[in-house]
Amino acid sequence: MTDSPAHLAGKRSRDAVAARDKEAWLANFADDAIVEDPIGPSHFDPEGKGHRGRDAISAFWDMAIAPTDKIEFVFDKTYHCGNEEANIGHILITAAGHQVTAEGVFTYKVDDDGKMLALRAYWEVDQATASARKI
Repeated sequence: MTDSPAHLAGKRSRDAVAARDKEAWLANFADDAIVEDPIGPSHFDPEGKGHRGRDAISAFWDMAIAPTDKIEFVFDKTYHCGNEEANIGHILITAAGHQVTAEGVFTYKVDDDGKMLALRAYWEVDQATASARKI
């Protein structure tokens, strides 16, 4: 169902990341949205509470997306349920001459206007770190 609001919002999110367009990425989110990438405590979110609201989501971009050279989304399966979508696959993160693979489940939830309410990523930091390879 590639025309579902959640799928379209997810595509806008991925396209903005690929284009390195922070403003387009932020415009995709509702004012009170949350980004949990990954879910739980990590070097991006030591308390594991997520990044809620545009200011926190903007800071997440600066910390997690801006320093990368490229981020590629490779989803093998996609499931649509109401205003949500879950994708199974991996993200390839290229930065500083290395590539890391984050395998997991990546979800999008939107409101009735198609604005992203939640971007949540289920991936294991230790597993992704262990996948790092020099390119």
